[in-house]
Amino acid sequence: METSLRYGGDSKALRIHAKEKFPIDSKTHLQVRGELDTKTGAPGNLCAMIRHFYPDRKSEGAAEFSFSIFNFQKDQDVRLKLGYEVFDKVPYMQIRENNWTLNADMNGRWNIRYDL
Repeated sequence: METSLRYGGDSKALRIHAKEKFPIDSKTHLQVRGELDTKTGAPGNLCAMIRHFYPDRKSEGAAEFSFSIFNFQKDQDVRLKLGYEVFDKVPYMQIRENNWTLNADMNGRWNIRYDL
């Protein structure tokens, strides 16, 4: 199960996010996910869906520079990533430290994630 704590620029509270995929066959799986808003204590997003994957026809392209600093501090690695999304024409950056991730782009979108 993938579990993380999430906070983004479009949000007013910290969210607890969980996702699990159950395989049905090689190209089909049942995906269950949910979020819990820590401000209200109410579920913000609950979803269960069967997903079938067809051959990918979506075009994606990006140029990235990635720099890793191993043992930045004791048992702490840091990765810096700067990139440019070619089709959306948006520069972006990512700073990742073991479980923490900060993502931001030039459109003003940002989010912070902690993987449990």
